[in-house]
Amino acid sequence: MQTISADIVIIGSGVGGSAVAHQLAGSGAKILILERGDFLPNEPQNSDAEAVFVQSRYKTRDEWVDARGARYRPGQYYYVGGHTKFYGTAMFRFRASDFEATEMGGVPSPAWPVRYDELASHYTAAERLYGVRGKAGSDPTEPPRAAFPHAAIPHEPTIAALSDRLSAQGLRPFHMPSAVDYGPGGTCQRCGTCDAFACQFDAKGDAETRVLRPLLAHPDVRLERGAEVTRLIADDRGHDIIAAEVRRDGEMQRVEAPVFVLSAGAINSALILLRSASQVMPDGLANRSGVVGRNLMNHHLTGLMGVKPFALNETKFPKTLSVNDFYHGLPDDSEARGNIQMLGNIQGAMIRATYPATPKALANWLGRHSVDVLAMSEDLPNPDSRVRLLDGDKVEVDYRPGGTLAHDRFVRHVKRVLRRAGFPVVLRHGFGIQAPSHQCGTVRMGHDPASSALDALCRAHDHPNLYVVDAGFFPSSAALNPALTIAAQALRVGAHLRATRVT
Repeated sequence: MQTISADIVIIGSGVGGSAVAHQLAGSGAKILILERGDFLPNEPQNSDAEAVFVQSRYKTRDEWVDARGARYRPGQYYYVGGHTKFYGTAMFRFRASDFEATEMGGVPSPAWPVRYDELASHYTAAERLYGVRGKAGSDPTEPPRAAFPHAAIPHEPTIAALSDRLSAQGLRPFHMPSAVDYGPGGTCQRCGTCDAFACQFDAKGDAETRVLRPLLAHPDVRLERGAEVTRLIADDRGHDIIAAEVRRDGEMQRVEAPVFVLSAGAINSALILLRSASQVMPDGLANRSGVVGRNLMNHHLTGLMGVKPFALNETKFPKTLSVNDFYHGLPDDSEARGNIQMLGNIQGAMIRATYPATPKALANWLGRHSVDVLAMSEDLPNPDSRVRLLDGDKVEVDYRPGGTLAHDRFVRHVKRVLRRAGFPVVLRHGFGIQAPSHQCGTVRMGHDPASSALDALCRAHDHPNLYVVDAGFFPSSAALNPALTIAAQALRVGAHLRATRVT
């Protein structure tokens, strides 16, 4: 078995792994990034809804099973840059209250071991790194912050009209923070395909374009593609991680380093840790507490199509508007709460991919005559909501969402808001665990090793040279897109590693 050595090994090239690498570049340490996928090809199919949604051209061909044993292809995308290649560019800071303990329906959601104030400067750095555009001071729930690095993306006419109608209801819509290279000299073409599509023009603020690509010119940063980490190996005491086993081109390699950063995504990082079980650690690595693979969360997400039969929606980039007036609850229902933001343009092929019986002409008509909104609520941690390894290395995802009734009440309220805004027909669709929608919580961090896997710097309580830096570290899910929070914490972890692990 071939052996490769480095000073710090980062497993995964998404938003977490790339930000850690960004902090370490130039430190003198040899950084090795292992990515199981390859560069996403730049091709016409990137913006073809038929190819992306109906044919699932870019989705993994792996199969997982749910708790009933039903097999499905998960919404996992293995490319350099991770899921940010397909994300919708939303870059929200969590609210200060999101880091505090809360409760819904008697179900507790724990406090984070880090507070907003400790992440604020790293949020600012992440916004600069990703080129986030927004307008400070317009979001009523916004935590203390400085100005955005770039001005907000202006609304197109249809979205501006919706904003005015929401304001007329007494709401306070604001410009959604987005990582898009828009404006004079920018590469954004307003092509109409951004959310859930890859960008052919490198205008999307994804981890490859904004973070990794500049790093790869650095002599101390090396990216190995097609390198799938199957498990980590601890020393004889089960204390330090000494190597990773990597499958590449059908052969196994061994990668050794003094420090490992696992950033493979909430589900895949948990699977790697579970698959790394040994005689000394029969329940897997970093799992003395038994929480690895548990407390899987996935935001409650409901898409709402506001249909106007006699009006065409010709918006090219709709993700410029958001509403947080109900983030802490409805006036008469504190548990019915969440964020409202625009979805990317829904096209007919997207509808047919989910509802194959829909006639093509009807699906296309709905896409042209709708304004598309996302209602997002917090999921709650549940130790029985989990990822398991079954015999034969099969993957089971037993997802048990928490707070669904409260989310449903929130969605009903949002539908009424949209009807008052001038949409006589509002259709809804829920996104489940099969979608790659903000999965988090499987390797949670906390102060107590008895109830968490990681400390406040994402270092494993059980292994002082192992860090897990992806959405798996979330103790709770909040109700906002997680990418910027992952990036901010990853920059914080990277700064810690540079100060303490690099000589």
